Amino acid sequence: IFFSPNSMTELNEKDNCRLAEGKIHKKKQKAFGADLKNYLRCMVPHIESAIKTFNSRNVTLSAEEVIQWSQSLEKLLTSQSGQGIFWEFLKSEFSEENIEFWLACEDYKKTKSDHLHGKAERIYLDFVHSDAVKQINIDYQMREATAKQAQDPTHTSFDEAQRTVYILMERDSYPRFLKSKAYLNLLNQLQTSTSK
Repeated sequence: IFFSPNSMTELNEKDNCRLAEGKIHKKKQKAFGADLKNYLRCMVPHIESAIKTFNSRNVTLSAEEVIQWSQSLEKLLTSQSGQGIFWEFLKSEFSEENIEFWLACEDYKKTKSDHLHGKAERIYLDFVHSDAVKQINIDYQMREATAKQAQDPTHTSFDEAQRTVYILMERDSYPRFLKSKAYLNLLNQLQTSTSK
């Protein structure tokens, strides 16, 4: 097959375009990867920075208090600082709805009777409803039972669902929290500063 000089120039230009497009495509992939990595860094909060935030609010944590958090989830959740740091940990695992629901239930139990209906509806829509943005992980039967109880609310309407979420956190997230770098670094930092 014979090519005219003009057709050879056209082939070379097409090859050059393909090569350039390939390089641009690779650059786009790398740029996309870098953008995604940066986006995820922004989305996943750094627990260490949360700890610094707590410290900057003049919340003094002691090594003893942080050690107590390892004794039980209940001890962790009775501490305001513990709640906040555990919430940051759950947020980093994309499961902060569990502690938010648990805290909402604790608040709900203290609600005056004439405000129960509004709060029950809010908790149901936020956490229990099948289309809830912060839907908690409970089975269909419990979801239905909780929905019924929320329609005619009492102070115990969410007790079963709250207990289920508590057990889920206790068995799943809490042990990971205790092994996390954030918890261990905080404990180490406090023990080091105490021994000085």
